[in-house]
Amino acid sequence: MERLVERLEKAVERLEVVCQGPGMCGDGSSKGVAQYVQAFDALLAGPVAEYIKISKEVGGDVQKHAEMVHAGLMSERSLLVLASQHQQPTENKFSTLLKPISEQIQVVQNFREKNRGSKLFNHLSAVSESIPALGWVAMAPKPGPYVKEMTDAAMFYTNRILKEYKDVDKKQVDWVKAYLSIWTELQAYIKEYHTTGLTWSKTGPVATEGANVPCTPPGGVAPPPPGPPPPPAPAPMSSSTDTSASRSALFAQINRGEDITSGLRHVSDDMKTHKNPALKNQGGPVRSGPKPFTAPKPACSGNPTSKTSPKKEPPLLELEGKKWRVENHENATNLVISDTELKQVAYVFKCTNSTLQVKGKINSITIDNCKKLGLVFDDVVGIVEIINSRDIKVQVMGKVPTISINKTDGCHVYLSKNSLDCEIVSAKSSEMNVLIPTEGGDFTEFPVPEQFKTVWNGQKLVTTVTEIAG
Repeated sequence: MERLVERLEKAVERLEVVCQGPGMCGDGSSKGVAQYVQAFDALLAGPVAEYIKISKEVGGDVQKHAEMVHAGLMSERSLLVLASQHQQPTENKFSTLLKPISEQIQVVQNFREKNRGSKLFNHLSAVSESIPALGWVAMAPKPGPYVKEMTDAAMFYTNRILKEYKDVDKKQVDWVKAYLSIWTELQAYIKEYHTTGLTWSKTGPVATEGANVPCTPPGGVAPPPPGPPPPPAPAPMSSSTDTSASRSALFAQINRGEDITSGLRHVSDDMKTHKNPALKNQGGPVRSGPKPFTAPKPACSGNPTSKTSPKKEPPLLELEGKKWRVENHENATNLVISDTELKQVAYVFKCTNSTLQVKGKINSITIDNCKKLGLVFDDVVGIVEIINSRDIKVQVMGKVPTISINKTDGCHVYLSKNSLDCEIVSAKSSEMNVLIPTEGGDFTEFPVPEQFKTVWNGQKLVTTVTEIAG
């Protein structure tokens, strides 16, 4: 009788947990909600709320972007609540549960791509580069370091914001601090509650896609309507019991060592077709190998290329406010920007096998996602940045204080005699060379180091360039 009473009490407790969760059949209080869900609600009420507040003050694209980020965080909260009330599902079921988060990540990143002309493009880029951190729930056994890696990806753009607005607009600086604090707090949260991966309940039913999950924290406001879709969740590894069993049997056979051949039957000479031609003339099915792959023929249509070829963005070279936009050029060798002013900047995006000349003095030049691009410019008073590109050649005719190379493979920088004091900052790049002019008018090439050695000297880490012998 006592055991029956205990079982009934436990059943009642489980029902209370389900009914008293926020947005369920209870009063929306935090009673019965898992501790790690309450801790996530505290993160939403703290750093996230501050980020949303400042984003509304900044307005425009930043505010719209913040609403999308908030929707992603609320999707993540829904998954946390589900995990706190259900047991861990199979990997393929789990990937289905991750879909709302994955779709919202894509929404955030697509917004950046559609608004490359935005005056707040650095803000959009900082968010887009780091928003995949929401995928930590699928990153066992090291979700915390994954979030840090995504946060570091945003630092390139947040540093640009700080540099641009440091002594101009305090609100922009506060925005950077508020946004980065979300990921800093999330890392601490993961370390405390989900150190090696998302923590699931030990009791309750196995999680399924149709499970009812609240998405509004207690006392919170319903999230903004989610926009369209993020990258699909990583494809799950096959987890069927048949596959596991056959794999185990395979390894068991391999581990037998030399005994693995003991079960093979000896084939005598009279059973070999190359030593007994009569066997070839015997009837019997002849097994042929698989046919080579052939691409399927396209369906007949009036314009077959209209459906298969991707839509190309039109090339662009225009002044928009104070920004020169040079985009989507291919095999263009005569691109020129001549009417420049000191306050103007140039942004070069997705140009391939092209050459651009910038005359006069300009504030800054950014090369983003370009291939085989040649850039020649007179003077830049700020910085020349090369990002996410390949096979870039840059020639300085006048002066430039700083050249930044980030996530780029293959970059040649030709300095002038007046720009020898230029600082070259590189990160996550390879095959970089700086060419220094000689008295005879030629250039001497010097490679930028790519390999480093770091040692602990008893007080701090000391990093030096490693010379590669060979």
